[in-house]
Amino acid sequence: MATASSLIVLLISFFVSSIMDAFAGSFYQDFDLTWGDHRAKIDDGGKLLMLSLDKASGSGFQSKKEYLFGRIDMQLKLVSGNSAGTVTAYYLSSQGPMHDEIDFEFLGNLSGEPYVLHTNVFTQGKGNREQQFYLWFDPTQDFHFYSIVWNPQNVIFLVDNIPIREFKNQESIGVPFPKSQPMRIYSSLWNADDWATRGGLVKTDWSKAPFTASYRNFNDAACVWSHGSSSCASKFTSPVSNTAWQNQGLDAESRRKLQWVQKNYMIYNYCSDMKRFPEGLPPEC
Repeated sequence: MATASSLIVLLISFFVSSIMDAFAGSFYQDFDLTWGDHRAKIDDGGKLLMLSLDKASGSGFQSKKEYLFGRIDMQLKLVSGNSAGTVTAYYLSSQGPMHDEIDFEFLGNLSGEPYVLHTNVFTQGKGNREQQFYLWFDPTQDFHFYSIVWNPQNVIFLVDNIPIREFKNQESIGVPFPKSQPMRIYSSLWNADDWATRGGLVKTDWSKAPFTASYRNFNDAACVWSHGSSSCASKFTSPVSNTAWQNQGLDAESRRKLQWVQKNYMIYNYCSDMKRFPEGLPPEC
């Protein structure tokens, strides 16, 4: 069964990659390089973006557009070799002390040890909703899709179109949901050796610098926020061709995939951490 499941995952990955290649935009058109000077660069006619980190600085970029709901897809190839101490962050975020945020963070490790994929959801300035995973492939050897579906009902994290996490709208029981603050896409590569690898025990080996992460095949099927209004109509219809995300949840097949990932690859879930929440787990759990 494990072999069959792995084959299905590889076929899905190949199919998604082939489809998304056709929709990829230009990094020149869609993003600004915001810090790191020459360490952030766009290449291959706008089809490839690279961030690098050395002892002097990391680097980062952000989207030109703000979004209020949508599906965001990006292929990443992470820092290879001894990446201990490095963090590649890829996330949606609004601004201010009451900000909303939807996070992918990739925590580096020693050569031969797996990356940790760290996810979090902030609402109204509060996070503390961490789930962490290993991946079922080596994310440094090739590009893989990391996607966020964000609609009024759900936030869904996907890897190669396989759901790994769902954060449902549970405002009915008092859990805030990110639904009113437009967010930009951000990504950065930076040194976090005070905490990223084994709680800070393993430090960054600067003899291996520069460290490089690469990005391609960005796609945004989303409602763009501009001048106080959304590109989507009041009845929540999108002008973009791909509108499936607007009501996307997890059907039976998607839920089976989610359960497969969480059973085999989840290594931390805040909703199971009774020591952290001795007075009771958060209500969404």
